Amino acid sequence: MITITAVIRAKAGHEVTMRDALVAVAANVAANEPETIGFFISQSEDDPRVFTTYERFADRAAMDRHNGSAVVATFFGIAKPILDGEAILVTSQEVSATLR
Repeated sequence: MITITAVIRAKAGHEVTMRDALVAVAANVAANEPETIGFFISQSEDDPRVFTTYERFADRAAMDRHNGSAVVATFFGIAKPILDGEAILVTSQEVSATLR
């Protein structure tokens, strides 16, 4: 399983826009990406401008299809102007997962 963890900080006042853009990606994943095994979005309790995603893909090809999709391009078109700094992206091989 290949994963991406992203930490994204929105500029002040743009939290709802960022959240809505991320939720739109998640909806597309649910409807159209069977090889995207999981797409989780979190918003920090301490700083609502900070969002974290955890994305699980069956393989690198699935990750590449997701990252090259029109919905991801649309997300970045919305997100780039409202980012507070660069998004932090970490691509990893999942070592362990506990799902209930």
